Amino acid sequence: MIKQDILENQAKIVFLAIGSNLGNKIKNIILAKYKLQTYPIKIIKSSSNYETISWPNYKNPKFINIVIKVQTFLSPKELLKICNNIEHEMGRRRKRKNEPRICDIDIIDYDQKIIKYHSNLNLVLPHSEMTKRNFVLLPLFELTKSWKHPISKFSIVKLINLLKIKDLRAIKQI
Repeated sequence: MIKQDILENQAKIVFLAIGSNLGNKIKNIILAKYKLQTYPIKIIKSSSNYETISWPNYKNPKFINIVIKVQTFLSPKELLKICNNIEHEMGRRRKRKNEPRICDIDIIDYDQKIIKYHSNLNLVLPHSEMTKRNFVLLPLFELTKSWKHPISKFSIVKLINLLKIKDLRAIKQI
């Protein structure tokens, strides 16, 4: 019998981004948060709601986005499967990339780990696009001013300062 490292049994701190740009967006986010908590996932803190234009097609409906800080014993793969299942339960169908959606749940940071799974799950952590996304960085800053990117070691403040001015102007806390 192999004895597990005691640290493997400890709850992990994870940041999830949740967004919606179809239907009652705020209700969709509230429902996604509720569904997450039906699993072994404890929400510690939630950011404010942020409104952003849709990317890359600005003609699509605007998004409402949040970031939540959670605690879980789930592995990254287990957590990703749960997030994908919740999106599907809420009506998301993945036909085209970046299409409007009822619910989008992304794992942004899993306990400051650097992870790359390229299989049917395709999980890369920290989230590969997070440093370019105003709707991730600003809510994340609201939750934790001391967060640092696990790879670049850049502070959240530096990452926000690296955003383009137009991206900073294109987000509104609501």
